[in-house]
Amino acid sequence: MNTQIILEKYIENIIQIMTPYGSGTGFIIDDLIVTNSHVVGGLKEVVISAKKVKRTIASVIYDDPYYDLAFIKFDFKTSSSPLLLSTTSVEDGDTTIAIGHPYGLNYSATEGIVSRASRLEGDLEYIQIDAAINPGNSGGPLLNTKGEVIGVNTFIIQNANNLGFSLPYFYIREAIDNFKENGHDIIIKCPSCKNLICEEDIKKDYCPECGVKLEVARLRRKGYNPTGSTKLLEEILTSLNINVTLARRSQSSWRMDEGTARIDINYYENGIIIGDTKLCAIPSKNIDKLYDYLLEENSKLSYLQFSINENSIYLSYLIVDSSLTKKEGEIALQRLLKYSNKYDNILINQFNAIRQKRDEED
Repeated sequence: MNTQIILEKYIENIIQIMTPYGSGTGFIIDDLIVTNSHVVGGLKEVVISAKKVKRTIASVIYDDPYYDLAFIKFDFKTSSSPLLLSTTSVEDGDTTIAIGHPYGLNYSATEGIVSRASRLEGDLEYIQIDAAINPGNSGGPLLNTKGEVIGVNTFIIQNANNLGFSLPYFYIREAIDNFKENGHDIIIKCPSCKNLICEEDIKKDYCPECGVKLEVARLRRKGYNPTGSTKLLEEILTSLNINVTLARRSQSSWRMDEGTARIDINYYENGIIIGDTKLCAIPSKNIDKLYDYLLEENSKLSYLQFSINENSIYLSYLIVDSSLTKKEGEIALQRLLKYSNKYDNILINQFNAIRQKRDEED
């Protein structure tokens, strides 16, 4: 099968994973979502989305920093074309397909070859590939031309051209089998003694078998806790009945959809907070009437303002973090949420503005 056919056949099995620390990829094997440990970032919950799964919260039930593997549990419908782990050895020169979400570019597939079927890094074997993989590809599947999973894309060598490494399929099968045989719901694998430890048996973040400090256990116990203006922004969003876990795209970025409008809130390093909606695009005719309307509405609005960048119309709220208060923030963001969809519809229906095209959500 060629790359396009493989992508179309198995795309339902490819998952995007989002955390406050970044995003990555996962894929469905059996009844689990497989990804890298470093993708889930020591969290108990992550946000996932897929072709047939809207953004939703899912539980991390297995975390293995040694293999850099993690399993996520979610009640999804079985695909008509499920991914299967390969059972045949990988050879130098084999054609490979890496699928993932590099830099947020959803469902990107890159083709390459196996540069070295077995490359030792420490005590573990990796498949060295020349297929282009980038941040966001981590945790995604490496497939052969039969569409079988031969590895999970795990790391690259920075500042090198197409030097990627995938954890081979046999480690994945071993981890899945051991996890299922253990029978517990939430497991952390000790990177020292390699025992599978039930999370509820861990005391003070130490492995009960060998006594080593379990960093993953500490991170899971601690969880993600925003601070400063980030915390205040999330408190404001929560007060507006926004699920901040689902809205969060990073530690300083949030996104919500309201009807046809998409609202982005970003907190920049210079202390500027911008909440804005990229509304419709300006039409090719009667632009003067649309401009007059926007100017008239700007004179009526408080907290918010219309602007045009290139040919797109924006409705925005801007404030410096030192000036943000819970009360004022609630008023401004509530209006942004309320008016974005309203104005998008008015501009489209009354002024023939052009509805924005969007890539698939995350």
